[in-house]
Order: sequence, then C-alpha cells, then structure tokens
Amino acid sequence: MAGTRRTREVVLAGDLDEAPILGDIIDLADENKVPIRELARSKFESMTRTGASQGVLATAAPLQPTELADLLSEGSADDKPFLLLLDGITDPQNLGAILRTAECAGVTGVVLPRHRAAHITPSVTKAAAGAIEHLRMALVGGLPTAMLTLSDHGVWTVGLDAAGDQSIHRLTVADEPIALVLGAEGPGLSRLVRQRCDALASIPLQGALGSLNVSAAAAVACFEILSRRTGQPSE
Repeated sequence: MAGTRRTREVVLAGDLDEAPILGDIIDLADENKVPIRELARSKFESMTRTGASQGVLATAAPLQPTELADLLSEGSADDKPFLLLLDGITDPQNLGAILRTAECAGVTGVVLPRHRAAHITPSVTKAAAGAIEHLRMALVGGLPTAMLTLSDHGVWTVGLDAAGDQSIHRLTVADEPIALVLGAEGPGLSRLVRQRCDALASIPLQGALGSLNVSAAAAVACFEILSRRTGQPSE
C-alpha cells in the first residue's frame, strides 16, 4: 500500500497457503482499517481481470490523472522535467514494463494519448509492479499538440527511432529538460509525432536483429538519460 490512494477492500481466495507475505498484507490492511473478505476460489476468480492473480485482490479508488502543465513545473533548478511520451503503445505488458522502468529511472512524468493506446488496466497495473502508484501520468487528446506545449516550455522532445541521426549515448540535450518519445511496436513513431520531435536518437545494435522490444528500448534510453543527469556512468 503506497498510500497514494484509498484502498477500499482486500479480497483473499479461501484456499491460500500460509505465507509471510500474506500475513504482511493482512496486517497492513488491518492497520489501515481496510476491510478484508475471503471468498471461495471460484468466486474469487470471477472477480479478477488478470491471469495468475495469486489469490489476492485489492480494490482502490481510481487513479487521478495529472495535468500536463503540472508535469512541467520544476521543484528546483536541479529538478528538470524528465518525461516519457508513449505514442500508440497498445500492449498492456509493454506499457506496464515501461512504467516500471520509468519509475525506477527517475522519470518525472508520463504522457499517454487518450485514443488508440493502452491505458491503466489490471494487466498493466500488475506488469508495472506498483509503479503506477508513484508516477505522475497525464492523458492528452493528442501527442503532437502536447509536444508543442512542451516546446513552448523549453522541453526538448527526443524520439527514439532506429533511423535516428545520433546515438542515445551521445545525446547532447540529455541533461536538459527532456521528453523521450517512444513509438508503438511495429509502426514506431507516427508521422506527425516524428515531425514534431526536436531530435531523433537511435540505440546502437550489434546483433543480426534490427530492433529491440519497445520496453527494452525504453529501459536502455531511460537509464542512459539518468546516468547523464546524475553524472554516474551506466553499468
């Protein structure tokens, strides 16, 4: 329980084996005065919307999206925006993995389009492993318009693309206010989004394959930016 939104109820499958983590969940729920309910496995499974639920389900208040303008506010001179813009990513597992990476790499906000893209579902939530409770996320009508707003506020938009004219490892604006833009599996960045990018950067590859999975590419790019912003070499 991250404490970022109210947990309404914890539901347990009735056939769970005893385990330390289960005791921790029950104790946390009790401390926070969250009701606990136990159901037969068949009824429990009918409530879940993900595979391999592991016998524990929590219902919580909805996530509240952040306004794009709030993602641009800087807490201090050293707290420059480090944003991630996701262009048409529809696979829930990829989205969840990207959000997990973003939270671990210090991304300060994620921007998602309202249409033709995956949003926060139970499958995404599980794949993100808790990251959604700590990331600020904005929903926008379209990324191209949002990118104009970012440009007006001095944020560099850098699209990740195999045809990029510079390596992500040599990106000159890595320590500036920056927004990495990731495209969907297969089609990559959409035409207008690509045109609106201030720069296109690529990840150098040495193998026979021509591209990385988008969540793997996100991890490489995000931690490269992190290393440049903190002055610590990536390992």
